[in-house]
Amino acid sequence: MNRMPDICRVAAAFNHKAAEYDQHILVQKRVVASLSRSVEFHQGQSPEHILDVGTGTGALLEKLHTLYPDARLTGVDIALNMCLCTRQKLGSICQTVNGDAEHLPFRAGVFDLVVSASALQWVENLSAALHEMCRVLRPGGSACLAFFCHGTLDELHHCFRDVVNRRCAGSIQRASGLHSFRAVEDVTSILNEMDLERFAVTVETEVDWYDDLHSLLQSIKNIGAGTVSGGSVNGLGWRGVLQETSRLYQERHGQNGRIPATYKILYLSARTGYKPCV
Repeated sequence: MNRMPDICRVAAAFNHKAAEYDQHILVQKRVVASLSRSVEFHQGQSPEHILDVGTGTGALLEKLHTLYPDARLTGVDIALNMCLCTRQKLGSICQTVNGDAEHLPFRAGVFDLVVSASALQWVENLSAALHEMCRVLRPGGSACLAFFCHGTLDELHHCFRDVVNRRCAGSIQRASGLHSFRAVEDVTSILNEMDLERFAVTVETEVDWYDDLHSLLQSIKNIGAGTVSGGSVNGLGWRGVLQETSRLYQERHGQNGRIPATYKILYLSARTGYKPCV
């Protein structure tokens, strides 16, 4: 079975890569742009207090500040260095808090709008995180979220597993380190159990192109996700499997000497009911 990353490994991975994160993100920048447009579309009136969960280097809050210059901005991230980067980028217009999405360090009913971009795929307990976001929203508040879901990096997953199965006589033990992206049905099942006035879920596809498998894996590593999305070094780290995976990837998916990496992004907009979430 695929594993979800534990909280300490996630924090350590993104702490390590915080300073260079903005230099390497590709699809994440497009997700931020799409989510900010979604916020503008779904938000009926200007929010007074906005929370960004998994704020990273503050890219989403920076865009929301241009839309709502009078709003108070708060960013929370499990990686302290990400909080420091956001503080350096946004200065006094934003408060940053080092904290966990599954246990948000805020009292109930504080925020008018909660957002999150490309972060919730790393949480171990998505239900807990979503309920926490609902808890800190005021009654009638809104959430606009985006995170990678099932189908993300499918080319890599399928090629790697096929190689491992052939080399290891059908055993998938070493493939179990690959990150497990949640199915849309699992997310909607959680939402149906929550006290929400309404919610809407859509999925969009983004594709980035790389020179080879090495450049794809390096890109994943450079944004801090290498240790949490690819499992342990014992997975993709052994040379023979890596070489065979690279060959199979190019054979199946290569075009004009390059390989695609597909990302499935789940966009969620929701409004809480007019009684406090508990």
